[in-house]
Amino acid sequence: MEKARVSEHRATIHWRMGEGTFLKGRYSREHTWAFDGGVTVPASPSPSVVPLPYSNPAHVDPEEAFVAAIASCHMLTFLHLASRAGYDIAAYQDDAVGEMSRNAEGRLWVSRVTLAPRIDYVGIARPDAAAESALHHAAHEECFIANSVRTEILVRPPVE
Repeated sequence: MEKARVSEHRATIHWRMGEGTFLKGRYSREHTWAFDGGVTVPASPSPSVVPLPYSNPAHVDPEEAFVAAIASCHMLTFLHLASRAGYDIAAYQDDAVGEMSRNAEGRLWVSRVTLAPRIDYVGIARPDAAAESALHHAAHEECFIANSVRTEILVRPPVE
């Protein structure tokens, strides 16, 4: 039995044929993502998937967006949990990396995302390594995106 929907999240994806030859695969894959708040993002496949000039490395590709969505959801959940635990945070930066590999059927997929958050705490209360690790674990368990994918998600604290 499916549970009742709590919310909906929408995006409008728009592509239009420009110059080129569609049936021969010689056409630009550049497109846009428009979100309900009014932001429009230029998008394209990764040049590692679709070669230039049919892709644009300056645009966001779906794999990058996937990694960013995982990292962003983890960060937002972590910040919420840290705030509730009494830790004051001034900055959070994550240089997340997604890895593509082939599955058992030989299909490419984003098999792993490694998060590498660096957190600047302020104030007196600061978590030790074990408490921070527990916060990351709880953030992973509660993150909506992490609960929606089968990709392995690792959190690696920075090496000091």
